[in-house]
Amino acid sequence: MSTPVAGRRARLNLDHGSWEVVWSHVHRVLVVNLGITVTNAPLLLALGMVHRAWQHPLFFGLLGLGLGPSLAAVFHYLQRTTEDDRVPAADLFRGYQRLFTTALLGWAPWVLLVTVAATDVAVLRRTAFGPALVPLLVVAALVATNSGVVTMTALADSARVSPRTLLTTSYASVRRWWLGLLNLTLLGITVVLVNQAPLLGLAVLPGCTLFVVWRNSRAMLTAVAPAADLAAGHCHRNSAGVPA
Repeated sequence: MSTPVAGRRARLNLDHGSWEVVWSHVHRVLVVNLGITVTNAPLLLALGMVHRAWQHPLFFGLLGLGLGPSLAAVFHYLQRTTEDDRVPAADLFRGYQRLFTTALLGWAPWVLLVTVAATDVAVLRRTAFGPALVPLLVVAALVATNSGVVTMTALADSARVSPRTLLTTSYASVRRWWLGLLNLTLLGITVVLVNQAPLLGLAVLPGCTLFVVWRNSRAMLTAVAPAADLAAGHCHRNSAGVPA
């Protein structure tokens, strides 16, 4: 076995194709970080100015409405990069504009559930019913948050929202709960780190985290696709039992 020559520096030898893959990932992360920062500037400023944000669920619930369209735009952009790794950054903002209304309609019910659950926790935690109800409310808020993220992943593919979409994504969140728990853990860690070091955190973390969250959410949707197709088949049958 040959030994390295004394005084010679170790070099990282990568071919041109490998460097293209590396830089495409770096470009994708930077674009996502920029998109999240720009589209959620009011929320980020409020989080930086208000301590103990969880004590103001109504205020931050309203600001949190803007997270849905930005997540849908990011997931749409990530989907596009799997087809063409040279998708321009402007495509994310075009997706944000195109998906804004639909994503807001799909995101709002989950934000409402989280806001109601957080408000109930703040009110009931010091009452006699607190020990029994608070854990249930926390679980409901976590399921609603994860369902909202999965809904935005679904909208990135179909650009449509319906009650059936919300039911499918909530079912996916419960059926693959361990992936949902991983997503929530990664998002929570990212929020904490960004809060501690805003500039460095926003420059590095959101793109990496949301890529993993997007892949996990797609896996959750894929797992329930047969069940969703079966439900759709039943809905499209007439009274004689023949497909419409």
